[in-house]
Amino acid sequence: MSSSVRVKSNTSADVLRMPQPTLSRSIRRLEDDFGFALFDRVGRKVTLNDAGRTAVEWARQLLRDEQLMREAVETSARQTQMLRVGTVAPAPLWRLTALLVERFPRETLTSRMLDQQGIIHMVSNGTLDLGIIEANIPSAKPKALRDAGLRSCPLMVEELSIILPPSYPLAAYKSLTAAQLDRETFLIMTDIGFWRQRVDHALPHATFIEQNDSMVFSQLAHSSPYCMFITNAPFRGDPPAGRVIVPFDDPAAHADFLLVTRDSARSMALELFDWVNRT
Repeated sequence: MSSSVRVKSNTSADVLRMPQPTLSRSIRRLEDDFGFALFDRVGRKVTLNDAGRTAVEWARQLLRDEQLMREAVETSARQTQMLRVGTVAPAPLWRLTALLVERFPRETLTSRMLDQQGIIHMVSNGTLDLGIIEANIPSAKPKALRDAGLRSCPLMVEELSIILPPSYPLAAYKSLTAAQLDRETFLIMTDIGFWRQRVDHALPHATFIEQNDSMVFSQLAHSSPYCMFITNAPFRGDPPAGRVIVPFDDPAAHADFLLVTRDSARSMALELFDWVNRT
């Protein structure tokens, strides 16, 4: 076996952008590590032998596995860096997302719809970075939150109104009470968080037709003969054309939302919290 490997300068060495002697030494060290020749050498011609071809196939697989590993690690790191948010309702989450994009456009968040006590518990123990809760509940009072090691600030106010077809008997009213609406039929989205418990309690004799597909709901909103709720949150979009909006005059239609985080939260969560508190 030749003590050196000569490869034409216009092929392997040029492709690898390294001097010919360096390439020859690298090949020689590789063969020494394996303990086998990986190339057949005839004169100046060098070609892979069976052992070399096997080594190349395994090397390609290792490189593919390394790339997959790097992608998996990168994905895991991105998920770890995401802000984890629990919310009792969708609209304040839209508000928080808008503020995040405005102030920290490179950051992302992942969210879960949870009940109030679950959010407070999970923010306290670090499972969640931030929580969105309703303010007018004993567990959301300042002392209760401080005792749980949490800080809070106002996030937004949301109010519900009623959408009706123009011909609906109640459409002529300037506002509607729970007593007037209690036996009506409502088309309602499934995933509205704590609002569902609110309207169930305020309207115990009403009928609710649930829809969990937002696209189907949007289509039905233009043709349904039933009542619907609409929020004053600016992130929901325009109300259906040709419908009448009547304020819902009941305490159940009003909610004040707080953003909460723990004192020892990650720096990104505290920065976003402070930004919301100043906005």
